[in-house]
Amino acid sequence: MNKDSTIDLARLSAMDVTFASHLLKGVRDATLSGQRPRVMPRPDIGESWGRMLRGGVDPDRDFRRGLLSVDEVEERRRSSPLLPVLPLLREALVTVAEAAQHIMVVSDADGRILWREGHPAMLRKGDQHGFEVGALWSEDVVGTNGVGTPLVTRRPVQVFSAEHFVRSHHQWTCTGAPVTDPRDGRLLGVVDVSGPLETMHPATLAWVRSVAQLAQARLRELHTAGLERLRAVAAPVLARIGGRALAVDGNGWTAAVTGMPLVDRVALPTSLAEGPCWIPSLGCCKAAPLPGGWLIMVDDDPEPLAATRVVLDISRARRWSMEVSGAAGSWTHELSPRHAELLYLLALHRGGRSASGLAADLFGDPARTVTVRAEMSRVRRYLGGLLAHRPYRFMEDTEVEVLLPDDPRDLLPHSSAPAVVRARTPQG
Repeated sequence: MNKDSTIDLARLSAMDVTFASHLLKGVRDATLSGQRPRVMPRPDIGESWGRMLRGGVDPDRDFRRGLLSVDEVEERRRSSPLLPVLPLLREALVTVAEAAQHIMVVSDADGRILWREGHPAMLRKGDQHGFEVGALWSEDVVGTNGVGTPLVTRRPVQVFSAEHFVRSHHQWTCTGAPVTDPRDGRLLGVVDVSGPLETMHPATLAWVRSVAQLAQARLRELHTAGLERLRAVAAPVLARIGGRALAVDGNGWTAAVTGMPLVDRVALPTSLAEGPCWIPSLGCCKAAPLPGGWLIMVDDDPEPLAATRVVLDISRARRWSMEVSGAAGSWTHELSPRHAELLYLLALHRGGRSASGLAADLFGDPARTVTVRAEMSRVRRYLGGLLAHRPYRFMEDTEVEVLLPDDPRDLLPHSSAPAVVRARTPQG
């Protein structure tokens, strides 16, 4: 192999597994000692190891936090957006996992294992490694693994043998794929198939990725059906309202409107309750509950907004948010990966950025302006008058604060946008 080559798991045969495992242990040992290995780790693995070294994760053992109680697990299961697709995941994964002596697990967006099924012998081995229901398998606790790493990268990842950062996991192969909300890219959890390294098969990655995509398609179908039910309930209510109003589901997706153009979604306050509320894209409103959603009635004579403060929090490896506050109140919105990138770039360029400039920042291609304009249109739907365009920018009277990770190398680790990659790269 060339000095800068990486191990190609897709080309490994069963006879190569022992050799690859031994080689990877050498790669890991060299990396941990600060030396340059003769074979480089795969990019997702190498970047994960870097995060572990910066975060002080012990490579010889993980400091596992306590399991969730039975009641806590049940509460998370009931509220999990993945609960409706659990039958699909079981049908697509469990039978094959059992036959291949593997375990299927489903985690939430925190990395907590909520469901686990598979081969009985492997379940017992999983218990010995803490791979059990209620356990936390985020990267900062367990190191590089098939649950925690996809939560950070937002991509399917296969972690083979010594690619696991923590030594005690080297006898396992883990393959995980994130499941995201098909409507807005919000991270919902990870589906993972794990087993002994001798049963590693490179096709597992494509299999798990396909099942995650099927789950996302099913979630989209359920979303459409829910909006249709809400629309039927809201139609007679909206017909009696003289001003502007809309019916939205619990996540702000619009089922029907009256007196105003149809919008796909409005960003609701974090804790919406019946009565007055403030929605940046609409102004002052009143909210009333509906079966399956909310009736939002817009105040057509609102008080003008005073200067507003925006706090963009991208300090964590996952789950980014924006908090907006002003005279009318405060509001928090969780950001999708793409919108976290866009708002970071706008905060970086307070003087404004053209569509072609943002396209170059995001894709390395200034011609991809159609994609940028579509995404910025979605952003402006929930930030309302806080953003201007031609060029795109925050309004001059808006105070903007950006919360960044302590180490620039941990900035939006999922992102491959050229501008973000440059910001992550140490200078000098």
